[in-house]
Amino acid sequence: MRLDKFLCDMGLGTRTQVKQLIRKGLVTVDGVTALRPEQKVETEQKICVEGKEFSYVEKEYYMLNKPAGCISASSDKNCTTVLDLIKEKKRSDLFPVGRLDKDTEGLLLITNDGNLAHCLLSPRKHVDKTYFARVKGRITKEHVQAFAKGVDIGEAKPSLPAVLKIEKDGEESEVFVTIREGKYHQIKRMFAAVGCQVLFLKRLSMGSLKLDPRLNPGEYRPLTEEELRLLQEETKC
Repeated sequence: MRLDKFLCDMGLGTRTQVKQLIRKGLVTVDGVTALRPEQKVETEQKICVEGKEFSYVEKEYYMLNKPAGCISASSDKNCTTVLDLIKEKKRSDLFPVGRLDKDTEGLLLITNDGNLAHCLLSPRKHVDKTYFARVKGRITKEHVQAFAKGVDIGEAKPSLPAVLKIEKDGEESEVFVTIREGKYHQIKRMFAAVGCQVLFLKRLSMGSLKLDPRLNPGEYRPLTEEELRLLQEETKC
């Protein structure tokens, strides 16, 4: 691997910025000052920038409890993004797997594994996504049946069948919803189609991956080996 690519992948800057660091003599490989950006290096070598060592990581996986007010994007000039919250990331190419609305909280997977992300989001894989919602309006068995059949949300086809479980009914109801799609504002649109309004929404799980209850909004942690293995097995990725 080229030295400049190694450093770019590890978030040291753009290719131009990295080349400047190298040409200024600020980069060493196994204790020897590197002078050429195109120098070939092995990921096992000791590579330092201004004395700080950078270990190469090919893939990263983080579970984030997304807070409200934060957008699901890689970068934004005006708003805090989910990637801004991942302070210990090593890779510069991380992205959120799917999107949660700005005011929606809960589970979000952050990674640079494009293949796994595609598998998790593909409708063909039928990966369930479960949400907790607080809804204005009384939820009834008729609503449960409507969700099970698929709801007209103003598109060419109704939504795929979804599982709606009533946790608490009343003027403000609490429910769990499991869907297999991820259309724009889908759950809000589904409830609006049956005359209800979503007041609060939080994603709890995505396939086998469940939100760690110890994570407060805005907190994150790396996925465990077992969590990653289960995701890869269920998606066959």
